[in-house]
Amino acid sequence: MIRTATVTMPMENDTDTTLSETLQALGTFITRYGLVVVFAWIGAMKFSAYEANGIQPLVANSPLMSWLYNVFSVQAFSNWLGVLEIVIAVMIAAKPISAQISAAGSALAAVLFLGTLSFMLSTPPVWEASLGGFPALSVAPGQFLLKDLALLGASIWTLGEALTSMRRNG
Repeated sequence: MIRTATVTMPMENDTDTTLSETLQALGTFITRYGLVVVFAWIGAMKFSAYEANGIQPLVANSPLMSWLYNVFSVQAFSNWLGVLEIVIAVMIAAKPISAQISAAGSALAAVLFLGTLSFMLSTPPVWEASLGGFPALSVAPGQFLLKDLALLGASIWTLGEALTSMRRNG
């Protein structure tokens, strides 16, 4: 008589699976539409003189963007940027209608965040002098700009998620 051993694997708890899938779906929703809210809200603020003047030192000190003030006034550039940010918000939000439009919006968002992160290298008060400079960040604009690293990650993630939907659907 030959005896065989049986190995029993513990079954995955269905409740844990359901909870993890629900949390992932919620995280996906909040990441995508949180990014939409950030772009729409900040984009709308760009039409105010307060916001236009607030971004002026960042743009003026940037070797990549300072030339824009030779073409546009401070307010006109801010208005243009506001339109771009609102369009990006609408594009990212369009995922249920068109994954391709959403992917394009996410790609534009990533490019915009790379641009704003470049301000960390060109804006004088980013590094807090009273704490010895780098790596100590000032509250503004240093810590204000640092959040764009997480938003860049969210943009890249929503881009990948939209591209995956495009591949699955067609």
